[in-house]
Amino acid sequence: MELSDTDFKQIIGVTKKTFDAMAEILREAYAAKHTRRGRHAKLSIEDQLFLSLKYLRQYVTQKELAFEFDVSEATAHTVITWVENTLVMSGKFSLPGKKALLDDAEIEIVLVDVTESPIERPKKQREWYSGKKKRHTVKTQVIVNRETHEIIYTAHAEGKKHDFKLYQESIGSAVSEEIKIQGDSGYQGILTLHKNSETPIKKPRGRELTDEEKNENMRISRERILIENINAKIKVF
Repeated sequence: MELSDTDFKQIIGVTKKTFDAMAEILREAYAAKHTRRGRHAKLSIEDQLFLSLKYLRQYVTQKELAFEFDVSEATAHTVITWVENTLVMSGKFSLPGKKALLDDAEIEIVLVDVTESPIERPKKQREWYSGKKKRHTVKTQVIVNRETHEIIYTAHAEGKKHDFKLYQESIGSAVSEEIKIQGDSGYQGILTLHKNSETPIKKPRGRELTDEEKNENMRISRERILIENINAKIKVF
């Protein structure tokens, strides 16, 4: 059944023109990533986009989407994460949460951290296996306003992905320089993307940290304890 532009937007959430533009970005990204011939993805680019838009618009569970599109729950999660990240990284689209983070002039300091949640053993075990937790996990990155304790932005990835890599793919260099970012040691290297940021000082090879450096690390740890408490609340929920 051919939908009119109005019906298409009411059902899918975007216009046909926007949907086609999104699909083209995803198609180019998929082709660039899969240069060798091999088994095709079970879902077409259009179906992957439709699945992701339905999740964002209706916020049904990923288990429901997995049943509807005849894929595993892990695949549904991977599709949503890939579509979101690819569209955001193209620079032509943004998620509401990210836009609020970038445009809110009242935000002075944000805390960023990753927590891991265990999952059932997936088919593609290597991608979801966390060397840190020694089991299969989903990583959830949380960005919190240190002043108001509000969760501003979240992103998700397979347990294998490094914390800083998840940050690069979800936020990258898009955060305003006016906003200070505090991260833990998993975000070493963030200064290359965001000058107004700080992480604990890493112990240099061949020598111990000075008392001044240790005190600085303690200060950062004290100021970041809020996000650890929020991560604990999320896991309880």
